[in-house]
Amino acid sequence: MTDQPVLEISNLHISFFTRLMEIPAVMDFSCTIQPGEAMGLVGESGCGKSTVALGVMQDLGVNGRIVGGSIKFQGQDLMTMSPEELRNIRGSKIAMIYQEPMASLNPTMKIGRQLMEVPLIHEDISESEAEARALQVLEDVKLPDPERIMTAFPHQLSGGQQQRIVIAMALMSKPALLILDEPTTALDVTVEAAIVDLVKGLGKKYGTSMLFISHNLGLILETCDRLCVMYSGEAVETGSITDVFDKMRHPYTQALFRSIPLPGADKNVRPLVAIRGNFPLPHERPQGCNFGPRCDYFQSGLCDAGNIQMQTLDDNDRHGSRCLRIAEIDWDAPLEAQSDTQSNPLGEVVLEVEDLRKYYQVSANALTSGGTRKVVKANETISFRVRESETLAIVGESGCGKSTLAKVLMGLETASDGAVKVDGNNIEFTPIEDRKTETVADIQMVFQNPFDTLNPSISVGSQIVRALEIFHIGNSDQEREQRMLELLDLVKLPREFARRMPRQLSGGQKQRVGIARAFAGGARIVVADEPVSALDVSVQAAVTDLLMDIQREKKTTLLFISHDLSIVRYLSDRVMVMYLGHVVELGSTDQVFSPPYHPYTEALLSAVPIADTQVQKQHIVLEGDIPSAMNPPSGCPFQTRCRWKSEVKDGLCDREVPPMRTLADGHQVKCHLAEEILAKMTPVITLENGA
Repeated sequence: MTDQPVLEISNLHISFFTRLMEIPAVMDFSCTIQPGEAMGLVGESGCGKSTVALGVMQDLGVNGRIVGGSIKFQGQDLMTMSPEELRNIRGSKIAMIYQEPMASLNPTMKIGRQLMEVPLIHEDISESEAEARALQVLEDVKLPDPERIMTAFPHQLSGGQQQRIVIAMALMSKPALLILDEPTTALDVTVEAAIVDLVKGLGKKYGTSMLFISHNLGLILETCDRLCVMYSGEAVETGSITDVFDKMRHPYTQALFRSIPLPGADKNVRPLVAIRGNFPLPHERPQGCNFGPRCDYFQSGLCDAGNIQMQTLDDNDRHGSRCLRIAEIDWDAPLEAQSDTQSNPLGEVVLEVEDLRKYYQVSANALTSGGTRKVVKANETISFRVRESETLAIVGESGCGKSTLAKVLMGLETASDGAVKVDGNNIEFTPIEDRKTETVADIQMVFQNPFDTLNPSISVGSQIVRALEIFHIGNSDQEREQRMLELLDLVKLPREFARRMPRQLSGGQKQRVGIARAFAGGARIVVADEPVSALDVSVQAAVTDLLMDIQREKKTTLLFISHDLSIVRYLSDRVMVMYLGHVVELGSTDQVFSPPYHPYTEALLSAVPIADTQVQKQHIVLEGDIPSAMNPPSGCPFQTRCRWKSEVKDGLCDREVPPMRTLADGHQVKCHLAEEILAKMTPVITLENGA
């Protein structure tokens, strides 16, 4: 270790040039990363995080250009290096891990060869040495059977394994600086926890400094030593993790934390506080403070008078903020008391699912459709009931059967066995095209990606009117037009948005249009499949609370499918945990988030990153990947990854699927563990004050 910074960025300005104008993307950005230090970079989409990373890599494309400032790596100015010098540094001394692992892997080359290429290109070593190093790095990233992995192609590995390969590739030359750009966004929360654990361990082993880009503040807390918060191209606050998390001194940082569901948030008493207004486009930035139009502390004549510089705070020379009113703001003042908006009392049972099974017959050979056929058990004996005005959250890893269940409820798939009843009427074997219009209108869906659910060539208002026509709402065009405007009011969008095209809307606004369309026919049951996972955290709060407001007004039953247990804890009345097609736990939110747990639920809770320095968590990392539904394990579906398996005698977990047992107050768990073992479980998540 030396005292010289690994990376030193000073007053960096990056612009992109079009035929019409120069668009500033990053302005007056500075940060320093010391040897062995991990720096987090957070902010909303479009704030310039990835542009900073690409600036460090000197890979801004044809239109991007550094127009001011400097970037020094180990004391050398990257901007003065020749293309050959940069090639020698990239991949050897500076490595980058991207969000989508398959974008970094060659689908036509075996994994071993791709790993060996790195030292063969950058170092003068033999093939045998490169192969030995590749095997060692595969062991370091905790991949099972490294010899088999070396001979595999990328498509033969899971998403989590692919990301580990990309990390291994980045570490092959033992770089001094590792840049990670949202490396876990596309992964399950349990795989994310394993990757985070891995990155922290490897950083310590190799002494690698890291620039970790993420929108997830909980993830930054678990991985980084220092943090830089960006907004609209500028760094607005920087400091150590404890400085920024516990002594935040910029209104945007404060607003970010108020918009995420930390422990203690309550949808009725302490709802999330969404950041008002919209993120400014680069060519529409306001005068003075970029955050001014959305800031609760904005002062006209001061905050909009001119450019605002980053200033060092008195308590710490490495804690800085770009705010003029730091001394005047009471940073410890509690949030103003919110109006107590209690949820509606639960009504009659609206949806009833009994012993639902959904099987698919697929070819055993993925490349041909002939030969032996196997059965994929996507849903296995699923039973639950949901009442009017109730929110049931459905959680689990990818491949557990959540979306298949949603498709059966919607009629996009039909059940193989069992029953699905809406108001006592069976619909399990009726595809959507054969369902009554009233039934289709009653069960609607809000999809994960708002960008893919709207027709780009039709205006927002016309798309909502089309849904009203399908559901036979209104007797005339005028009535449907009026109803469309009322639906825009319902989702809190201005009525003039009716004439806009989808491309003119932000991600959060598009999702609101999707919600308006779902309620066009007066939906009584809404299946929300990851409705906020594609949105920024500040927008998530607004969309989540919008769903809650509509539920209170319309007495809607909400099935909320998610992998984000923080949001689930905030908004759900009950939680259903799924694993490999089975429901393994079902109970009220308090029951599922408190011991006793199903062992899988315990691991899920441990994997949730929480942006609170007062939170203590048990450290439980699931080994291995979720088994294939085409070839599930015998006995308990979770037994291959369960850390409690040794507590069950006589190999029962290997032989028999556990029965669904009812514990106290209707809390259901599908597990062989004895009552006294379940009673010994301790809370996974606790606060330092013991809560």
